[in-house]
Amino acid sequence: MNLLFVADKPIHLSSNRFLGQLKRKYGTKKMGFSGTLDPFASGCLIVAAGQYTRLFQYLAKTPKTYRATLWLGADSSSLDIENIRSIRDVPPVDPSRILQVLASLEGELEYLPPKYSAKKIAGERAYALARAGESLEMRPIRSTVHSIRLLHYRHPFVTFEATVSEGTYIRSLGAMIAEALERPGTLSALRRLREGTFSVTEGERPLDPLDYLSPPRNAYSGDPAWIDLGKKLDRRFFAHQENGLYVVETERFFAILEFDDEGIKYRLNRIEKFLETEP
Repeated sequence: MNLLFVADKPIHLSSNRFLGQLKRKYGTKKMGFSGTLDPFASGCLIVAAGQYTRLFQYLAKTPKTYRATLWLGADSSSLDIENIRSIRDVPPVDPSRILQVLASLEGELEYLPPKYSAKKIAGERAYALARAGESLEMRPIRSTVHSIRLLHYRHPFVTFEATVSEGTYIRSLGAMIAEALERPGTLSALRRLREGTFSVTEGERPLDPLDYLSPPRNAYSGDPAWIDLGKKLDRRFFAHQENGLYVVETERFFAILEFDDEGIKYRLNRIEKFLETEP
């Protein structure tokens, strides 16, 4: 069974546990997801089964859009509501100041990822080391905030929406906002709305992967059986001959080919096309 769909992960459930539920629901063991969501977060999770699990790195899944709520006055070691250390009343903020802070975050940022994250340090996940009480030295990372806007402010809660590059930690973004406002703060809610061309509004319906792949399509005028059989190909038979990745269709299958100075390589081949009758 080949499937590609968007699942709406609920809160208070890890992405892996949620995947286990989906495997049982669809009666398959070969299923995976792209882009882990924290247990306290909800929303868009790209899920694939069967052959389509091989497509994750080729899907158009960036930039990503999140809706988050920052709780001013709350302090947490994990920058979310799972590890609250203290809560105190803080004075309200002028909404115009919030708008200024959000605007200042647009563009490229360099910052430290959360200690409670899936980042690997010496082969171990940072969150595992943090939970074990180990001392961590996180290295700065770079992210791009394409846009960020205030949705509403009802003290002490600031709700904003951000469209960011892949790998951005919204919890760190919330911490930067709180720091700029000179108040403690932590995320009390986080929902992923979109991953590139994938939207949580899709619902859990089967998607045609050819509509969601990032490499462009290329037309082949030679014998399509050569592609299905994985034979050596001549770029003269292709509409686009420049170096790069391309999606090429045959009657029943599609392939992802890489054109480089050494020739044409098969990244993936004989991936079955989507059928509307699939469950």
